[in-house]
Amino acid sequence: MRRTALFAAAAALVAGVLAWPAGAAPTTFVHPGVTVSKGQLDFARSKVDAGAQPWKGAFDRMMASRYADLNRTPKPRAVVECGSYSNPNHGCTDEREDAIAAYTHALAWYITRDERHARKAIELMDAWSAVIRDHTNSNAPLQTGWAGSSWPKAAEIIKYTYSGNWPNSGRFATMLRTVYLPEIIDGSNSNGNWELSMMEAAVGISVFLEDKASYDKAMAKFRTRTAAYVYLSSDGDLPKTVPSQNLDTRDKIVKYWQGQSTFVTGLTQETCRDLTHTGYGISAISHVAETSRIQGQDLYGTDVGERLRHALGFQAKYELGAAVPGWLCRGSLKLGLGPVTEVGHNALANRLGHAMTNTGTVTERNRPSGSNNLFVAWETLTHGDNPG
Repeated sequence: MRRTALFAAAAALVAGVLAWPAGAAPTTFVHPGVTVSKGQLDFARSKVDAGAQPWKGAFDRMMASRYADLNRTPKPRAVVECGSYSNPNHGCTDEREDAIAAYTHALAWYITRDERHARKAIELMDAWSAVIRDHTNSNAPLQTGWAGSSWPKAAEIIKYTYSGNWPNSGRFATMLRTVYLPEIIDGSNSNGNWELSMMEAAVGISVFLEDKASYDKAMAKFRTRTAAYVYLSSDGDLPKTVPSQNLDTRDKIVKYWQGQSTFVTGLTQETCRDLTHTGYGISAISHVAETSRIQGQDLYGTDVGERLRHALGFQAKYELGAAVPGWLCRGSLKLGLGPVTEVGHNALANRLGHAMTNTGTVTERNRPSGSNNLFVAWETLTHGDNPG
């Protein structure tokens, strides 16, 4: 869908409003409303039913995955312990993948109306809400953010589209409120993808809980972190920073940006680390922006959208094989952006009409996109060329 003149004028007006207003939470929350809306789900279902591509291929890939297995047995733990790079890994993979599986079955339920998938999603959510009490060790905040990004997406679809019985939905809400939200809501001073993933989870959980105070707090942290994660030339000579990190000298900032001392539009704080972790941050930005849009405030027309658009384009250029100049990451990049471009490309290129040739090429090349086995799943199905 191409942008009309009226849409362009509206987007330009929104672009001038960069400050996050007080009381940003919606007066009434929209459900299902975490990353994917009912309109988007209906569009995807109609395309799958019609056998249209790429949606039918994306659905088939999802249904062939281990996450859609109706015989899956949940593996909950009272305490999930995750060290750096999930070492030790005491329940880390199990938790993340059970959460993705719950979301997968929720999507399968909506597309097929096969109640077995709704019941499996509920089984997975109930198993964990009955058992888990804490996340520990150094990666606890990130682990909580990753799993906590998938749980509310599953719960939103089941609670608001399935008419069957979910007697433990209140217990699941309590789990999100008492086990997940406290671990993530205050953010992180680690690499930017941590806090962005944590705020994605916090925003999604806040929508499910209809917690306006937490929604506003998470959104404020998200705006600050996004500005500090993706550089725009309008930021000045140096990238923006998160005040609590005390990056108050050029040397500190350069060190935090993986030794990169030349800053250009679209560069991210982790580009010189690798594009995989950069993709985590980009994905979280797109997910929060999409949730915000569904909830009534479109961030794509603000600096968030500008940063997302340029971050996608910058990384996509090199993911496609462009030569890396000597001033960028000492002339070498670790590629592997992952299946993270569908949401942002659909919103910015298809809906708002921005030219995003490199991002579009990467998006098409990755179709039908699958899961990164952490917190991204099936976005060609839910967001590929989706006008909802």
